[in-house]
Amino acid sequence: MSVQSDHGSTTPDPGQQPRLVDLEPEITAVVRGVVPPEELRTFFDGAFGALGRVLHRQQVPPRSAAFGLHHGGPGEKLNLEVGFVTGRAVRPEDGVVTGELPGGRVARVTHHGGFDGLGESWERLAVWIEAQGLRGGADRWELYVTRPTPDMDPRDLRTELNWPIAD
Repeated sequence: MSVQSDHGSTTPDPGQQPRLVDLEPEITAVVRGVVPPEELRTFFDGAFGALGRVLHRQQVPPRSAAFGLHHGGPGEKLNLEVGFVTGRAVRPEDGVVTGELPGGRVARVTHHGGFDGLGESWERLAVWIEAQGLRGGADRWELYVTRPTPDMDPRDLRTELNWPIAD
């Protein structure tokens, strides 16, 4: 089975359709790190703990679900920022700093299911971008639409994949 994209081409059935969106840059509060893959969970847990405390103290409410912004491609260590869109700057505190999600043209698709399948969904999005005659940029981010809980079924997770298009 295949699906039709917003631009008329088809790709293997990814569960839903990738599309291009135009975004404005967004001010964020983030924790930055260069992390080996086996330490990702610990990094995310610590980062979100710090973000919660700092945003509460500074009375800066999140304006989005949590995200993970990946700089560059995969490697032995991942260069990333995790945080929330805030719409305004934060004072640097406890490793939390102001960042930005990029604006411009972005290829987007929603991954349905556990985090262990994210790599496959990113690969499908890369194939779709190439099929459109476009090239993805070096950075990309995941927006964790569904907040994971210890007792939830991983099939219920939704993660929005966003890949800026290189000019």
